[in-house]
Amino acid sequence: MNRIVLATNNVHKISEISHMMAGLPIMILTKKDFADFPDVEETGRTLEDNAVLKAKVIYEYCGIPSLADDSGLEVTALGGIPGVNSARYAGPGCTFDDNNRKLLEAMEGIPDENRQAVFRCVVAVEFGENDIEIVQGRVEGRITTETRGDSGFGYDPVFYFPPYDKTFAEIPPEEKNKISHRAIALARARELLISRFELKDIAR
Repeated sequence: MNRIVLATNNVHKISEISHMMAGLPIMILTKKDFADFPDVEETGRTLEDNAVLKAKVIYEYCGIPSLADDSGLEVTALGGIPGVNSARYAGPGCTFDDNNRKLLEAMEGIPDENRQAVFRCVVAVEFGENDIEIVQGRVEGRITTETRGDSGFGYDPVFYFPPYDKTFAEIPPEEKNKISHRAIALARARELLISRFELKDIAR
């Protein structure tokens, strides 16, 4: 059976990725399957840089095809900030709440029509040395003026998604996992794995 390693230590991402790949005849390996699994420092200047970096480090560590992602919130009024620094926007060791608080403070006074934002997810899959492919997903929304909802994680409580008239944190996880930026990117990654591993007629 084909194998792939999820190049992340984030339990939320492991859960979401594993769910999206369910039903494929692929053995999904995670950090728990290895001793001394690397914790890759995200030093890239873009989401693409970080996804590729993580996929490469884990492939070099275990010699098995690896899948990595990096996601970010890009706010138009702030020139694309926090972007690649989304996880560390409020500084080293910050929490989700810290990041949301800082973002709302930065957006204070900006009218609703200028609060556009994009959630973007980039997935990199390294199939072998110098054999890497990238797919991505994105969703458009707006930044709220206060946190709303208690589901999800990260910036979900401040990201308003117009088609649902709710923030991502107000949408049940099983529903959000169908329409989020990561869901779109992982659906494309799923198709990529089906193609590269020559899997036929696979249904979820």
